Amino acid sequence: MITTTGLTKIYRSHSSPGREVTALDGVDLHVREGEVYGVIGQSGAGKSSLIRCVNLLERPTTGTVTVDGQDLTALAGRGPRAGRELRQARSRIGMVFQHFNLLSSRTVQDNVELPLEILGKSGKERSRKALDLLDLVGLADKAKAHPAQLSGGQKQRVGIARALAGDPKVLLSDEATSALDPETTRSILQLLRDLNRQLGLTVLLITHEMDVVKTVCDSAALMERGRIVEHGTVSELLATPGSELAAALFPVGGEASGDDRTVLDVTFHGEAATQPVISQLSRTYHIDISILGAAIDTVGGLQIGRMRIELPGRYEDNVVPIGFLREQGLQIDVLGQEPALVKDGAK
Repeated sequence: MITTTGLTKIYRSHSSPGREVTALDGVDLHVREGEVYGVIGQSGAGKSSLIRCVNLLERPTTGTVTVDGQDLTALAGRGPRAGRELRQARSRIGMVFQHFNLLSSRTVQDNVELPLEILGKSGKERSRKALDLLDLVGLADKAKAHPAQLSGGQKQRVGIARALAGDPKVLLSDEATSALDPETTRSILQLLRDLNRQLGLTVLLITHEMDVVKTVCDSAALMERGRIVEHGTVSELLATPGSELAAALFPVGGEASGDDRTVLDVTFHGEAATQPVISQLSRTYHIDISILGAAIDTVGGLQIGRMRIELPGRYEDNVVPIGFLREQGLQIDVLGQEPALVKDGAK
């Protein structure tokens, strides 16, 4: 549904000629139809530039952006007809902003109707559509209120309703929950997931919060310095040895108690998450196992967790117990001692 190829964005300083900042550096992104895709990274990673290039609020310096099979970059700056086609294409892409961007002088209903006014819809049609959308986001009783009378979460729901006014196939979310408290964030994320399922929306969201990815995303990408350094479905990332995203989604801590110990990071997902694998290991091989840290949660309806455990003896003494864990379908990362052959993927 959304594909970027070789996308770059370079900002040039007007006050300091010759000074350039590369916000995007050859970004290749593929978001499948109907999924919720999260792009995560620290401030300055290029996330906002990426999402603004997807709907051409920012013109990419080089590269292409394709949405629903249409190359938007081919339409940019190509004359009146291409301009009209670009506006039509943009109308099928909804955008939700961090700070709501509501017009304080307008009622809630009037804010939702604004895109429909721009599209030239009749007053009756605008009113019907806006009221339907406000009902969809749970604000049917706030149609005549003004933004100043709403909470932050309610304002964001208005912003989401407004973004849906043009019946988009794609919804872009630019840090939509970062200004909200945790409970309100959860309700907005649940709303986005519900809309994704009810309307078949493809949702691309950017965030710096791992909990957002954990709560709502099917797939994710990690951005650093304008590049995507990791990407995949959440389940694929959790099964990838050494994944930065997996470690950040389910952080575990704990250090070895001595040089003659083996420390493992164990990732449980699917049916393995509910099985007593660690106790089976202890009983089968008559070894004492120390649990140094653990994190478990539900992602996409599946229970997933990570655990850091310590086994007595060095890696060479624990090849068989480690093999037992891998045979149970667990992802095992050995910290510090694993030979290169095993690190490279040998089981």
